[in-house]
Amino acid sequence: MKIFITGGSRGIGYATMMMALKRGHDVAFTYNNPNTDVQKIIDEAKRIAPDQLCKGYLLNVRYNEQVIDVVDAVLDDFDTIDTVINNAGINRNNLAFSMTDDEWDDVIGTNLSGAFYVIRAFLPTFLANRKGRFINLSSIAKDGLSGQANYAASKAGLIGLTRTIAKEYGQKGITCNVIAPGMFDTDMVKEHLSDTLRGFWIQHCPAKRLGHVDELAEVILFVGSDAASYVNGQTIEVNGGLDWAD
Repeated sequence: MKIFITGGSRGIGYATMMMALKRGHDVAFTYNNPNTDVQKIIDEAKRIAPDQLCKGYLLNVRYNEQVIDVVDAVLDDFDTIDTVINNAGINRNNLAFSMTDDEWDDVIGTNLSGAFYVIRAFLPTFLANRKGRFINLSSIAKDGLSGQANYAASKAGLIGLTRTIAKEYGQKGITCNVIAPGMFDTDMVKEHLSDTLRGFWIQHCPAKRLGHVDELAEVILFVGSDAASYVNGQTIEVNGGLDWAD
């Protein structure tokens, strides 16, 4: 399997990429920060999976022109792609009254429009292959979260986008699904979640802990595999029961 994953240099994306490499898959990943030590990531990939192809591409998914250029480069380097994982995402937290246009546009542009641009760019390849897996990473915030109107809207929007792609292209052998994580022990959570909120989430989560990124990576790789060929248009919650707990 040949996998393309956005935001693969850290957190959930990095864990998913490394697990995929260990299991014999080739991976193309993107990163948004030009200061990212890409060679370090490639070296680690070669250490754990010396026979697999792993290559990084600088990309801000908010800009369609960049997406087109990177997808063309990836297809040149990998010949084809079987599974696309839209993992790139950002936060710009603020209360709705105080939220600036830039804070709104940055998050919607990256988290929602960026996913659409990537899907649209890979659709010709999937249609030619009569097969393909799209996976969009949403969030428990899709149901609304104070201080995150932009983030919640972007993550809820991914569900509508996903179901539409699933309906339009399911008959062509293409699936599109959403993975909606709860609270995982990632860099983003560490940067944006206070100790008080961390304690609150753990208290109310039936699992009584944050998730481990490898647990999420397992689900992502399953949904991206042939074993999940009849899973389509679904929102798969991976949150330890946090969404329904009192």
